[in-house]
Amino acid sequence: MKLDDSIAIVTGAASGIGLATAQGLAQAGATVVLGDIADDKGEQAAAAIRAAGQRADYLRCDVTDPASVAAFRDAVLARHGRVDIVANVAGWGKIQPFLENDDAFIARVIELNFMGTVRVVRAFLPGMIERKHGKIVNVSSDAGRVGSTGETVYSGAKGGVIAFTKGLAREMARYNITANCVCPGPTDTPLLQAVPEKHREAFLRAIPMRRFAKPSDIADAVAFFASSRSDYVTGQVLSVSGGLSMVG
Repeated sequence: MKLDDSIAIVTGAASGIGLATAQGLAQAGATVVLGDIADDKGEQAAAAIRAAGQRADYLRCDVTDPASVAAFRDAVLARHGRVDIVANVAGWGKIQPFLENDDAFIARVIELNFMGTVRVVRAFLPGMIERKHGKIVNVSSDAGRVGSTGETVYSGAKGGVIAFTKGLAREMARYNITANCVCPGPTDTPLLQAVPEKHREAFLRAIPMRRFAKPSDIADAVAFFASSRSDYVTGQVLSVSGGLSMVG
């Protein structure tokens, strides 16, 4: 898949799925702007991509802060003039029984996993509408499709991302802008490593392919939705989970 001459932004790009997505889009030829709040890791990631002969830079972006998202948008447009691909990957979760969730925890989960996606899309959409072209790829989770024990609010927030993506796809189709959603299953990232071992073992036993996803597995799905090969695909939800969840 070739993304030559495309300008892409990736949130949550300093590590995990976001980093793999930034690397994958850059390898396909895109100029990639990595957005994150982990400045040192983000700068290092962008430098590593450039060292490999691809085009990337890092700009701070806190998706929970409207002012930060606006500043990120303004800086990206000042440097590159436009954005063709928006990949929303920033997110966070923690295994915890629902009745132990306090208001601050619930607010953080919703802000990071749902409202952050809404804000970033809203920031970059006007330019896409003006050019009548754009690719929006939101990373949700299979938790948003089928639910996940100990991640009830997270499941709700990620389910919201799925519904938001579908509504967006219907509104934006007239402008030749596609919006699609990638739903990872358990993926070998720092977030998964923070999950108690008994939960990781249970996940592994339930996955038909008997391994966790690699971040690059998810990045490949994002790259498909970001490419011209998906020009007639919009409002779709793709599970990348080794068969953990299937739709009949």
